[in-house]
Amino acid sequence: MSAIVWRLGGSSGRAGRGAADGQCPVPVRLFQDVLPGLCPGATGIGDCLGTPIVYSPVKADLTGNIKKIRAVYDSNPAKFKTLQNILEVEKELHGSAWPKTGATLALMWLKRGLKFILVLLQSISDGERDEEHPNLIRVNALKAYEIALKKYHGWMLQKLFTGSVYALPYKSDLLKALEKGKEVKEEESIEKIHQFLARVTPILDAIYEMYTKMNAELSYKA
Repeated sequence: MSAIVWRLGGSSGRAGRGAADGQCPVPVRLFQDVLPGLCPGATGIGDCLGTPIVYSPVKADLTGNIKKIRAVYDSNPAKFKTLQNILEVEKELHGSAWPKTGATLALMWLKRGLKFILVLLQSISDGERDEEHPNLIRVNALKAYEIALKKYHGWMLQKLFTGSVYALPYKSDLLKALEKGKEVKEEESIEKIHQFLARVTPILDAIYEMYTKMNAELSYKA
């Protein structure tokens, strides 16, 4: 995780300022650099959550949607330098079917899955916990789900998630996994999470702002 933190440098600040002007100048390449630290398949935070049923829907969304976005970018890197470029081209291309199509739809769901992970980490780093079971992350996961995903899921998915949080790893195991198995003091791991969030959160905020500005956000339930 720490490698991803420092790789981002100051780019996230530029992304946040652009969104305030109604633009989202987040380079696709930068966004792809962030993903290995968050998503399954690259020893990311997603993989550190383990593979319980509770995480399967989120994990499937992340991996599938990343592939869709990457395929569009790879088809013409010069044309699709930023995420906003992708949305603008697809809006023109798909007409009335947009935004419920293509990479636009994939990024919409991807950002929600990423927000789930970031809110979970923020809650852990803020010290929120079940006082009777301080080493569990159920409280943090449920908060993240409530904020990022619940309103977009139907009754069955909601029940599946809330009933399966007991399969999540202990907080101590999650932090150790983020350190790739190294024994590190909890406060040091939490500080790295703070640094990571400070750099990644503005990028995700910029993407959310772009969807609002372009009227690309949909509220249907999966």
